[in-house]
Amino acid sequence: MQIPTTLLPAFAESFGGRPRLFRAPGRVNLIGEHTDYTGGLVMPAAIDFSTWVAAGRREDRTIRAISEGFPGTLEFSLDQTPKRQGNWTDYVAGVAATLEAAGHRLWGANLLIHGEVPVGSGLSSSAAIEVATALALLKNSDLFLEPMQLALLCQRAENDFVGMRCGIMDQFISCFGREDHALMLDCRSLTYRAVRLPAEASLVICNTMVRHELASTEYNRRREDCEAAARIIGPLRDLTLETLERRAPDLPEPVRKRCRHVVTENVRVLQAAASLEESDIKAFGRYMDESHRSLRDDYEVSCRELDILTELAGRLPGVYGSRMTGGGFGGCTISLVESSHVEDFVSQVASGYAIETGLTPDVYVCRAQEGAREVSLLERVVT
Repeated sequence: MQIPTTLLPAFAESFGGRPRLFRAPGRVNLIGEHTDYTGGLVMPAAIDFSTWVAAGRREDRTIRAISEGFPGTLEFSLDQTPKRQGNWTDYVAGVAATLEAAGHRLWGANLLIHGEVPVGSGLSSSAAIEVATALALLKNSDLFLEPMQLALLCQRAENDFVGMRCGIMDQFISCFGREDHALMLDCRSLTYRAVRLPAEASLVICNTMVRHELASTEYNRRREDCEAAARIIGPLRDLTLETLERRAPDLPEPVRKRCRHVVTENVRVLQAAASLEESDIKAFGRYMDESHRSLRDDYEVSCRELDILTELAGRLPGVYGSRMTGGGFGGCTISLVESSHVEDFVSQVASGYAIETGLTPDVYVCRAQEGAREVSLLERVVT
């Protein structure tokens, strides 16, 4: 793991001394979108973009945090409940407050945050900062939590302090990521299995460079639709498509469509995992394409820019499948591309998207990576 060059000098300039370093990865979800908060099935992979936290212990109970990427300073006493500020500091303060509320008494800390995960892209920069911060605060205080407890605590911080009613997927994969594998996670039982990704294909993420204002409000609204359906016809995780069709007259539109996406998406995750385990990459790609159509038409969380990127990808050779990933209304697509075609894919998608939208997308060719951990200062620094 390569340590960013700016991290140690910036910490020394801001706080003095030599810190301990912690990193947590962002994620891309290959299939299983908007199913985690209904206890469904998902298949994310941790990616090689991380949030880094440099941490030094203080002798008091003060948390002081700054970010290399965003303005402002967070400073508060752990003996008082911090207030939400509506910016990046909420993720740090929320994790600290949640740890304290759970009975984990912390030392004060100086924290420097360095983010590599593109913000607003749907690659879970929020979970990465939560997990890296929680790990730093715990280690700084000579405390330990099992990865499962850590993931659940960080989810609670985002739900209760930040106010985003996310499921467990993002924090889970940031803690449990495995190199060259995706994880098929059951978000109800929290059981999972690693599924090896094909060596001959690359994960290519295309960033639309837009984030529509609907994103956060509509995310919570979709969750409310699912909860409303569950009160009428029972947990969506337990429904088959046949049962849903039989009970459909009991549901108003658009709730009926939301349910159809969730039920069929859970089936697709099972089918997609089986296809990877059988080395049938083409079948996996078809399930990705079906997932995008369901998210676009039934769950209605796509947008013009996401649709353009998936359509462009679908026309190119060597592309097994492409879909939006993340909450929607902007952010990114994920495409599974034969490695020998990646260079041409990047060029063709970028030029085609620019013609259609006037925007230049950021394109990231990624590998699945390990989950969060402390990083030794002896490891190589990025040049």
